[in-house]
Amino acid sequence: MNYSKEEWETRVNLAACYRLMPLFGMSDLIYNHITARIPGTDDEILINPYGYMYEEITASSLIKINIKGDVLHNPHGEELGVNQAGYVIHSAVHGARHDVSCVIHTHSRAGMAVSAMECGLLPITQTSMRFKDIAYHDYESVAIEMDEQTRLVADLGKQDAMILRNHGLLVASASIAEAFNAIYWLEMACRVQVDALSSGTKLIMPSEAVINRTHHLYQPTVRRPFGLMEWPAMLRYLDRRTPGYKD
Repeated sequence: MNYSKEEWETRVNLAACYRLMPLFGMSDLIYNHITARIPGTDDEILINPYGYMYEEITASSLIKINIKGDVLHNPHGEELGVNQAGYVIHSAVHGARHDVSCVIHTHSRAGMAVSAMECGLLPITQTSMRFKDIAYHDYESVAIEMDEQTRLVADLGKQDAMILRNHGLLVASASIAEAFNAIYWLEMACRVQVDALSSGTKLIMPSEAVINRTHHLYQPTVRRPFGLMEWPAMLRYLDRRTPGYKD
């Protein structure tokens, strides 16, 4: 299969993102998904084959589908396909948000724990203040019904992160690099909250003014789009540990 330069670069970066997730404790056996829009297209996205662990993903193993769910290229033939729940969630976001190039959804332990908390994500640390305006979507069972897409997209709105109640976490970013950075820090915010609440001690809540100021400083147009500067270091990190993602 011959790929355009843009598609191959996206494949390599997406495979790298998959490989990074288990190294930072954010994978779930063969489940969950990271999708990326192929540059120059409105409706073509790359997704993992259902049956591979994240650590097995390579650039050439990714499946290309369109927003409608048609398989455009599957290097695995009939052996492996696409998880329906992953298609429902990810295609909904890609279809509604043309500013989004990458969507990451996780079932991490801390993310699921916070998703079950009535209080949601608390702005108790600098990291969590980044997500002050995080969106929420109520649980509707396993996401295999197409009519849930409308409600999911409406709940996400223009935000770049969402907590799926009783389910997990989701980020929607302008690039793969920014998406990984966002899910990493959202995961850290959830882990800190679980640790802090389990300590049983009284928590310090910053003022609303400080929370708003900190949130503002994390916006991509204020200082920089977080994740872009960090991405080359993340690729070097992978190259030292699991360079096969480029295959």
